[in-house]
Amino acid sequence: QVRLVESGGDLVQPGGSLRLSCAASGRTFKINSMGWYRQPPGKQRELVAEISSGGSTTYQDSVKGRFSISRDNAKNTVALQMNSLKPEDTAVYYCGADIDLTWYSGTSRYWGQGTQVTVSS
Repeated sequence: QVRLVESGGDLVQPGGSLRLSCAASGRTFKINSMGWYRQPPGKQRELVAEISSGGSTTYQDSVKGRFSISRDNAKNTVALQMNSLKPEDTAVYYCGADIDLTWYSGTSRYWGQGTQVTVSS
């Protein structure tokens, strides 16, 4: 059984920084893209940043230059460094990963349980 476990959410003042981490555990054949998504209060879940197994990255326009995504393929982890945080970054942040459980199983999307990030003075 694959699990994604996030950590690092907190209450932070505007302009502050946070680092979110996500670790995938369980038996996997291949972890393809990994990413961070967020769901602001009353809104739908949206992509924040994504990173391929080869290291290519994609960012939501509103976080470019402020957030940085990285991954450690040996440890099956992905991190999101968030700087210059704004109140509009307040949301539940979810880790997501596209994983092949076996060489013949195809790819499925897995989600973590979410971690709360609140940016407020």
